[in-house]
Amino acid sequence: MKLIINELRLPMDAGSDELRRMAARKLGVGIDHILRFKIVKEAIDARRKPDVSRVYSVLAEIDDTRSYKKGSGVREVTEEPQEPIVPGTGRMDGRPVVVGSGPAGIFAALTLAEAGYRPLVLERGQCVEKRAADVDAYWTSGKLDTESNVQFGEGGAGTFSDGKLTTRISDRRCEKVLQMYHSAGAPQEILYKSKPHIGSDVLRTVAVNMRKRLVEMGGEIRFGAKVTSVTIRNGRAVGVTVNRHEDIKAGVVVLALGHSARDTFAGLLDIGVRMVQKPFSIGVRIEHPQEIIDLAQYGSAKVSQTLGPADYQLFYKTGGRTAYSFCMCPGGVVVAAASEPDTIVTNGMSYYVRDGVNANSAFVVSVEPRDFGSSDPLAGAAFQHRWESEAFKAGGGRGAAPVQLLGDFLEGRPSRSLGSVIPSYPGGTGQGCTSGAGSYYNGMDGSNHSKGTDSSFACRVEPSDMNLCLPGFVTAAMKEAVTYFDRRLKGFAMSDAVLTGVETRTSSPVRMTRGDTYEAEGIGGLYPCGEGAGYAGGIVSAAVDGIRIAEQIILTYSVPQE
Repeated sequence: MKLIINELRLPMDAGSDELRRMAARKLGVGIDHILRFKIVKEAIDARRKPDVSRVYSVLAEIDDTRSYKKGSGVREVTEEPQEPIVPGTGRMDGRPVVVGSGPAGIFAALTLAEAGYRPLVLERGQCVEKRAADVDAYWTSGKLDTESNVQFGEGGAGTFSDGKLTTRISDRRCEKVLQMYHSAGAPQEILYKSKPHIGSDVLRTVAVNMRKRLVEMGGEIRFGAKVTSVTIRNGRAVGVTVNRHEDIKAGVVVLALGHSARDTFAGLLDIGVRMVQKPFSIGVRIEHPQEIIDLAQYGSAKVSQTLGPADYQLFYKTGGRTAYSFCMCPGGVVVAAASEPDTIVTNGMSYYVRDGVNANSAFVVSVEPRDFGSSDPLAGAAFQHRWESEAFKAGGGRGAAPVQLLGDFLEGRPSRSLGSVIPSYPGGTGQGCTSGAGSYYNGMDGSNHSKGTDSSFACRVEPSDMNLCLPGFVTAAMKEAVTYFDRRLKGFAMSDAVLTGVETRTSSPVRMTRGDTYEAEGIGGLYPCGEGAGYAGGIVSAAVDGIRIAEQIILTYSVPQE
């Protein structure tokens, strides 16, 4: 029989053998009587810091005839077989076309391919190998490719992130997502850690392996293939136009666009795809020394040598809004994430080992449709673009990102120089930086590139004032939240902490409305999907939505014959 055993607490440096012995003691059986053993969940408990422990849930299998000690934290596992998804009888006149290769798109495509539907994936950006070179060029020279960047390309925006796989949704498909990532090369620990992450470096390998798997199963993926229109005939999607001149027939069309495809949103709105405004959040990236965060969370910076760098999650409600940390990257870097010229957009990224000197997190405030100043469905996207443009100006108008010391921000004065925290932001080539501190970033190959104080690279940031590139209600909420955050996380309010503007791409500014069959309202065969469509928030939930859409297509249509 299979048993789940919860609340197994061990010192942080204990090994797997001790965990197995503890499970046997809790069951009242000999260690040799445990036939199979697997970690189901691992979490860190630092509430009694510096006495930090690991807390486990494990799956143990013992002989059905053997008795065990029943009690709190022990339960039998009853496995319910999953009903197979049987293809429907509807006719699909052509291959399914999936627009976008982020988590929603690639998981939709893989699910369709597994069932024999031979999907065609159209990705406006480049394959991860070419995309990495394009992003590196932007980060080192300021040369932006508007179609191949941090937002667009194989793997989606998540490819240049921390690769977090945490999610708040409860769905049977979540486990499948983790299993598929592991099969594609992600570390096994993502299957059981309470806060799993892959890391941007590993994610690129995973993306390539998923592409290969898709092709092996009969799918196809094309890069540099921007869908510029969807053909609607008799109220149904029947094809797409690629790069304005190539028409492709489609049995169904899955729109897995990502949250930054503003031009595609506009084109879809023009042909009658219904969409509504959606709330999101904007703010900055904030950087602290990672050792400050480790000390605050673990009670000792040395603990991180065993447990890895600490993270944090903070929330503060004020005036009907929420100020909060988002996408925190321990040991990571702040990256240039623009996809449009003359704008500055930031994001956070870390590699699997998370060994950077700084911790960074988005520090954002919720915004609502009432803040957009228009009822236009795309007013939220225009709102984002406005503040991204203001950030470009606040950084000097030459590609540098505006930065400000937290102490100066709280005192209401622009920063003129920087302090002990060296910004890790790698984009742009501004010339007015007065910090003299230089900077560093990890290149796309994972190597460290120290830029020293060379004028062509060191001035990627410009001391400035966040009030120039964020709405007043956002900066007011941020200032109010800092004091509260510092009580929860000692050191958060350090005056030399660096704010880098602006973080605007926290989620999609629109939701494409869809009905009970997940099709776009009023348009058959068109399936808005994932984060760009407003139905997900993060890698796992987007992947789950992609699987959900693919399953619906399979249940509705038979396998296409052409």
